[in-house]
Amino acid sequence: MVKLIGPKKIRTAVFISGAGSNLKNLIKFSLKKFSPIEVNLIVSNNVRAKGLKFAKLYKIKKKVYNYNKKKISEKKILKDLKSNDIKLICLAGFMKILSKDFLRKFKGKILNIHPSLLPKYKGLNTHHRAIQNKEKYSGCTVHFVSSKLDSGKIILQKKVKLSKKETPSSLQKKILKHEHILYPRAISKIFVSL
Repeated sequence: MVKLIGPKKIRTAVFISGAGSNLKNLIKFSLKKFSPIEVNLIVSNNVRAKGLKFAKLYKIKKKVYNYNKKKISEKKILKDLKSNDIKLICLAGFMKILSKDFLRKFKGKILNIHPSLLPKYKGLNTHHRAIQNKEKYSGCTVHFVSSKLDSGKIILQKKVKLSKKETPSSLQKKILKHEHILYPRAISKIFVSL
């Protein structure tokens, strides 16, 4: 008798530029029985990204692209996404902006996690800016990627209270813990109907 193993998981690529803590978290999430995704490809623009070690650790295919020639790199990425049958891209600290052309040509969903309560503090240095403006709260946002920076439809957000002695470093650590909870939750929310 054939064993039913439930719905097929969505083939996913995670894009990183740095340490890859959200990548590691998404890989662990993908290995859970109820997870709607499987991580099949790790993409980076940085050959020294510490997060690339997780490719070897979890036996996942990795690709590093030289982003000096963006157009050529994106063409290669799209080709590799297609050959690996990738249907979902999760940006996890990927420090490059995908072109409108790339967004149009990729036939799937692209998600991003951003360390602020969008639409506030789009772009970089979010923690520093939130503290400078004496915000009582900051947080993180998972959203769909659109052609405008950090402006796609919001899926989920988590509010985080700032302490009086908050520094950009302490706030980053505080928010990162919530990012690790929010990203899998947002993915589950999107694919719950599949």
